[in-house]
Amino acid sequence: MTVELTADYRPSPDEEYMNPMQLEYFRRKLLAWREELMRESQETLDNLRDTSHQEVGDEADRANRESEHGLELRTRDRYRKLQRKIEQALERIDDGSYGYCEDTGDPIGVGRLEARPIATLSIDAQERREMKEKVLADN
Repeated sequence: MTVELTADYRPSPDEEYMNPMQLEYFRRKLLAWREELMRESQETLDNLRDTSHQEVGDEADRANRESEHGLELRTRDRYRKLQRKIEQALERIDDGSYGYCEDTGDPIGVGRLEARPIATLSIDAQERREMKEKVLADN
């Protein structure tokens, strides 16, 4: 089933939660984000490849370049992890579990998904998890 969305469509809390239009909206949002991350990852690889062939001056220049490479590699790793979370969110759209808290089964909420489309927990469940982690870390 193909869902047509207008260019100005935005999910509303007033409509049925996770209806086909909302699901298609979030699918497109996730796909666009994945494409952006893939493009940025390729730019990072290209930049690393280009700078690795440059002549390096003194030790300070070399240290600076190595620091920049380290930062770019950490960024690329973060992108890779985000891409996996995006893939998992797309899978949840396909299996019908997208938009519902993995701990409680309650709706995550349109506003939270708009801000963080890969969210898997409601705000309440997220806060409980963070409190539990803090208690465990303090012990």
